[in-house]
Amino acid sequence: MALLAVVTLVTGCATSETLNVAPQAAAPDKFAAIVVDASNGRTLYQAYSTAPRYPASLTKMMTLYLTFEAMQQGRVAKTTFIPVSENARSQPPSKLGFKRGEQIELEAAIRAMATKSANDVAVAVGEYLGGSEEGFARQMTAKARQLGMTSTVFRNASGLPDAQQRTTARDMAVLGMALRKHFPQHYYYFSATDFNFRGKRIRGHNDLLGRVNGVDGIKTGYIRASGFNIVTSVQADGRKLVIVVMGGDTARKRNAQVEEMIVRYMPQAAGGSLASQMFTPAPAATALAAPLPAPATPGMPMPVDNSATIQQGDAPVPMGEIQ
Repeated sequence: MALLAVVTLVTGCATSETLNVAPQAAAPDKFAAIVVDASNGRTLYQAYSTAPRYPASLTKMMTLYLTFEAMQQGRVAKTTFIPVSENARSQPPSKLGFKRGEQIELEAAIRAMATKSANDVAVAVGEYLGGSEEGFARQMTAKARQLGMTSTVFRNASGLPDAQQRTTARDMAVLGMALRKHFPQHYYYFSATDFNFRGKRIRGHNDLLGRVNGVDGIKTGYIRASGFNIVTSVQADGRKLVIVVMGGDTARKRNAQVEEMIVRYMPQAAGGSLASQMFTPAPAATALAAPLPAPATPGMPMPVDNSATIQQGDAPVPMGEIQ
């Protein structure tokens, strides 16, 4: 009887504790998002922004970052010819397609990565700059740490599927901000909707460019494991946002979410130029409670991570200064 009483008491305590603990909202497998005021670095909205995600072709943002850095250091020029190896040629689409032994000028390679998201070109550039794609991937990861991307690991230059290649929405926002801050003279590549290669006009994948006022870049990405990803830069009326949406069901739904975020958070963005202190915590949780202005077309419901709501003195994303 004494033993039964003890068991009953322990069981009762355990049940009581279980009932008193609110269940934690489970993070979705793919979705993540963040909206950052690019003038002062405030986080205006975030959901699962530090949860691990597959970057897909957002990876090429870092490939391009290291390409611009190599140009700045004088190691390559726009006129440098990049050999396309058999390994690069064999990559699956999206790709330009090369014959054995062909080369591509770096200027065209940059446009192919930024606009077409060409996997064969990304691998060729990675091999040229890093000695091998594996070596280049290590350089990419090292640069990510230097920039403050604390949760990103790169395994290839293209973003093609690799179970160990991971990032977060927060880290992709850091990279998007760093590209504009460190290489403003090259940022126009991310605004292009098409480019010409060997007499053919090749269109890009970012349908927000030229269609949504103020959108001036930056990169889309998709593999089956990631869903539809995008990093978007928006500038209008002196206000600037960087928006990351990952794990969209379709490109159209992902773009609709970005458009709704622009409508909702652009009025909350401050004016002015890019701040040197890039990512400071948002002061209060007012953004998510603000009423959503009615868009021109019916909007999508905004996913909200209630377990990571922005709160005073408790920043959901530990944003550090981009070095």
